Amino acid sequence: MKNILVLFLVAFTSCVFSNNTIIALVNNSPITLNSVQINWKEANTKDEKIMIINNHIENILQIHKAIELDLTPTRREIDNVLNDIAQSNNLSLKELMDFENFSSIERELIEKLSILNLQRFITKDLKKPKEQVFYVCSNENSIKDQKQIKIAQIIISEIDTQANEMDKKNSLIKTFLNKLADHINKGASFEAFAKLHSQHPSYQNGGITDWLPVKGPTLKMLDSLNKKEVSEVYTTDFGLAIAIKVDERFISSKLKECKERVIYEHAEMYYSDWLTNLREEANIEIYYDKLL
Repeated sequence: MKNILVLFLVAFTSCVFSNNTIIALVNNSPITLNSVQINWKEANTKDEKIMIINNHIENILQIHKAIELDLTPTRREIDNVLNDIAQSNNLSLKELMDFENFSSIERELIEKLSILNLQRFITKDLKKPKEQVFYVCSNENSIKDQKQIKIAQIIISEIDTQANEMDKKNSLIKTFLNKLADHINKGASFEAFAKLHSQHPSYQNGGITDWLPVKGPTLKMLDSLNKKEVSEVYTTDFGLAIAIKVDERFISSKLKECKERVIYEHAEMYYSDWLTNLREEANIEIYYDKLL
């Protein structure tokens, strides 16, 4: 029995030691075999193992840089994505949080959001490659098959009342918006009312939006408005609103997709070059002899 116990302890110690073997260093931060264990099982060759380590190194460099630049996600950002994950799997947030490996799920999510925030930060001031877009997309189908509109909105989310019930508050907001609509229909300036009353950041430019694709019942309803006609009260993510239709146009959806693809690929290449420079400046050591 004693011999069996000794053999078990030796095997167990050997396993723990193996899993915690340091296989690389990134700016003095160790990468252990255990940290890459999930992907390691899929590697059949030494080259595949080196690729896994290199990917892990790049993740660490990006996460460290995101922390340095204070680009880690807020609690609200994390909770929003966790809610999306729960809903897409037909779970409540509590059910998701009760999973045994929830801490690992949350940690991986924070890392991915940190890297996404870093990518956005590094490419935020990148100019659009106009010449490249023209060269690549000039021969794309130019049939204008997608309608877009611009609208001006007055959005109200709060109103001066002591009522606590949401239905009562919404009823008061709706009454107020309908009064504004009556004044506008009689000739009052929508832009002036938007600057005075709208509680959305767009109030600064009279409530005018960017170009919006005519999709969904709300946009189709707004598209059907006549010139200067005020819409009925409708719901937005920011509160209740009324709107007028400001302008309309037709664009080629294929041309738009082509432009977006070229701009994305340009940003992706720029970020890849930036990441290469970040890696070249880092102190990295891979222990190739431990990859066998």
